[in-house]
Amino acid sequence: MTESERARLIARVHGQVQGVGFRWWTRSRALELGLVGSATNLPASRVEVVAEGPREDCEKLLEALRSGRTPGRVDHVAELWMEPKGGLNGFVER
Repeated sequence: MTESERARLIARVHGQVQGVGFRWWTRSRALELGLVGSATNLPASRVEVVAEGPREDCEKLLEALRSGRTPGRVDHVAELWMEPKGGLNGFVER
């Protein structure tokens, strides 16, 4: 796979997504897709998801975040796409 087929997704998830198992659920989906990165609580009841891997799999994770099947309640997902930076191992909850 070339670097051009890989991507870094940063998704800021707004809604009721803290204290409901959202980060654990996100980590499970990311690992199923073979992605690396993190899910981190932010102020104002938001979670930031950083995922790297094949762009197609990052898009699948983004679709899952917006699916309505997550724990809690997702009101909005803001997405930012970047070139992958590398250096990530596994997928962690912060």
